[in-house]
Amino acid sequence: MITVVKVASKKELDTVFHIRETVFVKEQEVDPKEEYDEFEETSIHFLAQVGNEPAGTARWRRTNKGIKLERFAVLKPFRGQGVGQALVKAVLEDISARTDDEVNLLYLHAQVPAVPLYAKFGFEKEGELFMECNIAHYTMKKDL
Repeated sequence: MITVVKVASKKELDTVFHIRETVFVKEQEVDPKEEYDEFEETSIHFLAQVGNEPAGTARWRRTNKGIKLERFAVLKPFRGQGVGQALVKAVLEDISARTDDEVNLLYLHAQVPAVPLYAKFGFEKEGELFMECNIAHYTMKKDL
């Protein structure tokens, strides 16, 4: 069973960082200076588990362009089991439940293999393919 929780403790946040380290830094060879940023403390982080095992993570934050969904990562043993979909669903539900602003544009930088996942949730590609941390991405947008 997949569960997704909003991160509420240092222990959960450490688990999130471990997942991102494994997927982005080790597997995809992203420079740690690029992976961790000044938005860690102001972002809303999520942790997905399969049973009691940490399986994936994501976060969202407000920007001057809208609300940005980012840092979606699923550990290899849990890919193809719906963890990514559960994360997108939980993040979108959390954003929809907010009542403190009028921001209605959601956007993200999708790695090419993840484009179909986000498209299932109504995100549409915008603009040209671009490289971020030596990985091909598309900007995808959705109105809330």
